[in-house]
Amino acid sequence: MYDVVLLTLGTGAGPGGGGDACCGSCTEGESDRCGDAPRVPVLRCADALTAAGARVETVTAHSDAEIDAVLARLDGPPRPDGLTWPDQDGKTRLIVAAATDGQLRAVLRRLVRRYAPPPSRRPADLADNRTVPDLPPIGVLPLDPARAGAQRDLAAQLGLPREPAAVAAAALDGRVRRLDLLRTDGGSVTLDGALLGGADEAGRPLTWRGRVEVDDAVLSNGEDPVLACAIGNAGGYATLDGLPLLAGPDPADAVIEVAIAVPVVVKSPLRKPRTRIEVRRARGRAVAVTPRDGELPFLDDGVAGTLTRKRSWWVEPGAWGVYAG
Repeated sequence: MYDVVLLTLGTGAGPGGGGDACCGSCTEGESDRCGDAPRVPVLRCADALTAAGARVETVTAHSDAEIDAVLARLDGPPRPDGLTWPDQDGKTRLIVAAATDGQLRAVLRRLVRRYAPPPSRRPADLADNRTVPDLPPIGVLPLDPARAGAQRDLAAQLGLPREPAAVAAAALDGRVRRLDLLRTDGGSVTLDGALLGGADEAGRPLTWRGRVEVDDAVLSNGEDPVLACAIGNAGGYATLDGLPLLAGPDPADAVIEVAIAVPVVVKSPLRKPRTRIEVRRARGRAVAVTPRDGELPFLDDGVAGTLTRKRSWWVEPGAWGVYAG
């Protein structure tokens, strides 16, 4: 018999107070009615788990500390080196009910902070290409049904089950799909991808300048006008206004795919100069972006922010896992 925790993020937890996002089942203007009451998909998932013989607890976390209290149930036995380590054979399973990819990312960020050892205490049993151990697998219960369509969330991209009963069955079946995780030097993580660049009031991309380098390859030295930079782990941000950016991001291939879109003026003696968009791509283990002119807007797993100095992402192969069904 398994103990299963169904975790939902409430106001104050996650990106910008993750619970501020509507659950996806409210009509417009009614998101404040969700409150802390378990949402219908959560209740249905809990019923399916109970019917299968699991002990179920639903938790709504309003802070990082409350998320951490849930994650502590996934800890393994004490180690001789004193590090907090996940229990690879535990009987407690976690399902995250997420309205947005940013909420799912918030939980993974806390998992990394819990289990990543300090560089000075790196244990011998940690893989050479990783800074974190295998994080405990999680079930993903999407709360926004609309995100299965054109604006696909990460669960849809990965082909994970969406119906509450199917999510429950996947968690209890225990088949785990390991996925790459992107860590950043800003202390966060990226599950799907990031898109760097802003737009005007009409939604047209604005050019910016910055240095973009992937391992030893330089996509921009800081002099080019860049329309957008896409950093891909999964398939998000693969296009810009219909223009293909990322050729084929794979969340389990142990590399980051990066692309920038640069406007290039083409001159011809027989016609007026015209502008075409050049896409430069590279793949590697790490990427660094250094903005040159002020604040650079970006979206990272759907969470908005700005860069004012160099930011690096690097890949942690197979670091996190999902119950795939």
